[in-house]
Amino acid sequence: MIVEVCANSLESAMVAERAGADRIELCTELAVGGLTPSFGLLKAVREQVSIPVHVLIRPRSGDFTYSDDELQIMISDIELCAELGFDGVVSGVLLNNFTLDIDRTHKLKLAAGSMHFTFHRAFDWVKNPKEALLELERMRVNTILSSGQQRSAPGGIDFLVDLKAQNTAIEIMPGSGVNAGNVEMFKEQGFKAVHLSGTAMKQKLPSKPLISMNSEGFLSDDHIAVTQFENIKNVVSKVK
Repeated sequence: MIVEVCANSLESAMVAERAGADRIELCTELAVGGLTPSFGLLKAVREQVSIPVHVLIRPRSGDFTYSDDELQIMISDIELCAELGFDGVVSGVLLNNFTLDIDRTHKLKLAAGSMHFTFHRAFDWVKNPKEALLELERMRVNTILSSGQQRSAPGGIDFLVDLKAQNTAIEIMPGSGVNAGNVEMFKEQGFKAVHLSGTAMKQKLPSKPLISMNSEGFLSDDHIAVTQFENIKNVVSKVK
């Protein structure tokens, strides 16, 4: 059974490898579901980690519906991963009605070429999973990462088992809430891979700073923060 670890830093990736993980999904910012790593992190992991690494291609937090400009950014990131010699990428695009964006996802799959392609947990938002599964099969997507459309994979195991039974071409990889206390249920159900972060919060400072740099108002699934023209124009007009 493949144990894939969602690593959010070089340190996490190296710990996962030492602990016996088979594969890394490399990302940053687990609090928002993961974002594409920086070039510096990609380079460091490529140089210092020897097990296979799949890179998350997600340019921002929030939803999974992307503009043409955002899609081009994602394609450029995939091309960089190919140049650096990574084994795979993890990505996917939805339409704003929670159906699979076939065209944009296919473009990402084409950009990935021979790299392993995992469609990530955007699948857990899809309202027509059986149809989406068939479309992803046609694209020759290798893996679907899913919690079974529940908050955690143990809670969605019936959905995951059903999904696995509906196809033979795509590997269904349970992820979210997987740990040593429940991983055997996935092995018993015949899953060939599981996904987890295995993280715990590690204190870095002796005390909390006086002012927090975290902004809860930016955390949203259906909104994204966008600079407003008038806000900037009004400030510029005051000082220029």
